[in-house]
Amino acid sequence: MIEKVNPGHPDKLADRIAGAIVDLAYTMESDPKISVEVLIGHGRCHVIIESSVKPDREAITQIIHRIGGDVSPDIHIVPQDNFLAMNQEKGLRCGDNGVFKGMPLTAEQKALSEIAHRLYAEYPFDGKYILDGDRLIICQSHASTEAIRAVYPHAQINPLGDWTGGTNVDTGATNRKLGSDMADSITGGGLHGKDLSKADVSINIYAFLKAQRTGKPVELCCAIGDSEVDGMPYSDIVAEAKKYIAAIGGFEKLAEWGLF
Repeated sequence: MIEKVNPGHPDKLADRIAGAIVDLAYTMESDPKISVEVLIGHGRCHVIIESSVKPDREAITQIIHRIGGDVSPDIHIVPQDNFLAMNQEKGLRCGDNGVFKGMPLTAEQKALSEIAHRLYAEYPFDGKYILDGDRLIICQSHASTEAIRAVYPHAQINPLGDWTGGTNVDTGATNRKLGSDMADSITGGGLHGKDLSKADVSINIYAFLKAQRTGKPVELCCAIGDSEVDGMPYSDIVAEAKKYIAAIGGFEKLAEWGLF
């Protein structure tokens, strides 16, 4: 059983805005420390940024409007806490406590991801999809139920009827759709809106990729300040995550679909 939401879902709009702001921070500094939380809905977008750099407010406003549409931005930027900043003074060390899990993707999870990508390519609007064995549930806004049924005749489609969706119907918040982003690999750490020093980003990516390579579950934990995880220097784990982020096109691209 698996649920996927597409990049037009309000929660994913929040993730994408947060990711784009992290991308912006990396254009200002090679190794910024930043954490971004976004709440968007009903004509408003609230953004709180804790950062070692100070992104331009106008640039952030442009990101909000590009991704979130015609909303009123409320942007609050504060410096990163001094104690947290000191954690990285002698080289990369884990930026948080955490428990992490990497799980190989199942055939069912991969199948739903393909369906979600295919539908979003044709209908780039708010959508949510569930696959549970033979039961496929498709909720796709701005789409005719009959048109979707022509492609997926056995699916349960738009149970309440055709709909429009978006942030005027539902609010979106950062890291609220981690099950969609990580499947069975989900634990307590949020994947979006953070720089690579944060274990929630780098160790989550590392554990997920290792599980796909080995075909076996991966379970890890760390304490803030650890310089080694899974028998590897933390800097190597960050380097692998950085390579992955670069390959997919940045933190905003990661936020669109998560890890699969």
